[in-house]
Amino acid sequence: MNTAEQNYRLLQEIEANRMFLLMACQQNPKLLERADERVKQMFEGTVLQDHSIPHTFSRAEAEISPLLLKDQGGKGSKQRGISLIELIIFMVIISIAVAGVLLVMNKVTGQSSDALIRKQALAIAESVLEEVELQDFISALGVTACPPNPTPNPVTQANRATGYHIVCDYNGFATAGIFSASTGAAIANLGIYTLGVAITPSALGAIPAASSVLITVTVIDPQGTPLQLSAYRTAY
Repeated sequence: MNTAEQNYRLLQEIEANRMFLLMACQQNPKLLERADERVKQMFEGTVLQDHSIPHTFSRAEAEISPLLLKDQGGKGSKQRGISLIELIIFMVIISIAVAGVLLVMNKVTGQSSDALIRKQALAIAESVLEEVELQDFISALGVTACPPNPTPNPVTQANRATGYHIVCDYNGFATAGIFSASTGAAIANLGIYTLGVAITPSALGAIPAASSVLITVTVIDPQGTPLQLSAYRTAY
């Protein structure tokens, strides 16, 4: 430590001792009354205001006093930076805010993905349901072969695109993956969906069960959630 720094530290200690004595004398004036004359002269004209220690400085003290007042939080000093407590509180608040934003983003993203999967499953079910509804109700030979009667020409993935089928032929039809109805080729990116078709004789108002069936298409999405679409098909 060089001489200038030593002098600076010494003046700091002197100023700290001066403030301590001045505060003690202010709180107990009898101490100053019994003090030595030189001590009284040292504090002559000094006033305490708002915990600051303004007094008449010597020329040497005038140069160092702003630094002392700044170091000791005196009048005119400014706090710079933030305290450790403020920093911790700031970090906690930011962490909570970021966690909340990420939670909302994850929820929105998950729901968006679920909506897309659900929409795809609905499109598959609608397509297969329409395919079944477009088939003849009764074959050219007058056979319906609906449950509980066995179907003589059940639909399979192998004969789906090439054979002639009526509505009841789709009873029990199922696939793992989704295939084109016209070519029988697997549709890319839909291999994780499965579907099944059930045909059930069911009366519709005045139409008897012999002339009306309920078609139910069930599609299971990659998350294992089933989606069902149903429609009636009559012989009329």
